Amino acid sequence: MLHRTTFVPGLMLLLCLSACGGGGSTSGAVTTGTGTTTGTGTNTGTSSGTTSGSGTTGSSTTATAPVISAFSATATSITLGQSSLLTWQASGATSLSLNGSAVTGSSLSVSPSSTTIYTLVASNSACNPACNTTATLTVTVNSGGSGTASNAIYGDLRKADLGAGANLNGAIPFPANNAWNTDVSKAAVDPASDALIASIGLNTGLHPDFGSGLYDGAPIGIPYVVVAGSQARVPVVFTDYGDESEPGPYPIPANAPIEGQQANGSAFGGDRHVLVIDRDAGRLYEVGNAYPQAGGSWKVSGGAIFDLTSNNVRPGGRPGWTSADAAGLPIFPGLVRYEEAASGVIRHAFRFTVSRTRRAYVPPATHWASSNTGATVPPMGMRVRLKASYQIPANFSNEGKAILQAMKTYGMLVADNGSNWYVSGAPDARWNNDKLLSELGSVKGSSFEVVRMDGLVTP
Repeated sequence: MLHRTTFVPGLMLLLCLSACGGGGSTSGAVTTGTGTTTGTGTNTGTSSGTTSGSGTTGSSTTATAPVISAFSATATSITLGQSSLLTWQASGATSLSLNGSAVTGSSLSVSPSSTTIYTLVASNSACNPACNTTATLTVTVNSGGSGTASNAIYGDLRKADLGAGANLNGAIPFPANNAWNTDVSKAAVDPASDALIASIGLNTGLHPDFGSGLYDGAPIGIPYVVVAGSQARVPVVFTDYGDESEPGPYPIPANAPIEGQQANGSAFGGDRHVLVIDRDAGRLYEVGNAYPQAGGSWKVSGGAIFDLTSNNVRPGGRPGWTSADAAGLPIFPGLVRYEEAASGVIRHAFRFTVSRTRRAYVPPATHWASSNTGATVPPMGMRVRLKASYQIPANFSNEGKAILQAMKTYGMLVADNGSNWYVSGAPDARWNNDKLLSELGSVKGSSFEVVRMDGLVTP
């Protein structure tokens, strides 16, 4: 497949500049004050106090007040347990502090347990504290559960648009405390993390398996379509995994987009996934190896129905069952979508692939697809996250920053066998392929760690 310095949207702030000096004033970058200077060097200031030490006294002192030109947050309203990325730009400062603690770089991920006012202070040692510059913003924390956090609507897709690649208008599959939507930024690291990450590739960069335009004649990514509750249900015939599939009929439109579908209408193979979201019923229908048939029916290898309103995500399924994904997971909730990335904040985990998996799975996965029992090979459902020590470059695009921050907060789940570090997403004409490739590709496997695996299922 796919082989901006821009600051994330957030609250723009009133920057408070303090005058430099006890009785002086700030004018441009030059500040004059009164006080006592001691030392063995040269005093070049004007002072009404006492100068002690050896040296000479000059005619003027200049001290440049720091400038905070931007201070913002990816989300100024979050659900309890979620994170927000604070980003700033400051010049002329010798040190920075946030709520009293020293900070470096240009960003910091925070996960407050209650509504918090954040104060960024930029200091210049030449006149500290008289000419400190401050900027403030507030991150509001809402209680957990289904409902709204900022513009996010958990477990209710009724406001989604209709059609292929439709906007969800803030809707997020499943409740806020679902595994896909859980903040794991502070979860324990798995004891075997180093070996597991090494098996995927320490020096291999992330690869966006989505984008704009065509690759090999087909849209880049896994497409989806949103339908209304009135969409006609049609028969589905299972060719391979009928005993692990919910029976039809399914509301699959005759013109539903198929993964890998050629723009020129020619024959194609691949996984041929079809993902259908019934916004009114809150149900997700996913099938693989999908072939439309005369009369409107579909022939598929297997199918799964997911309840997007509940943590009982697959009411008709059982542990050990596969789905349209090898791990038995739903595909759609783990896709990177442009709508979310462009907003500056993504509130869920992603789906990714690795070349070797283990004959084991860890919830929320329900199925394995390997004969390898090696303990250093990833099981299906294994979650990785971008390390807290990784600094998201300030010059990355808004979309790139949002994607990487989501990897820090929610991580990624091993969902299928495939190329290492391939991250799944939906095709969209608005993606900038060059930025996706360069920005994500620069993030190597060594920047990730495995979240502790609880409930591992083995043969």
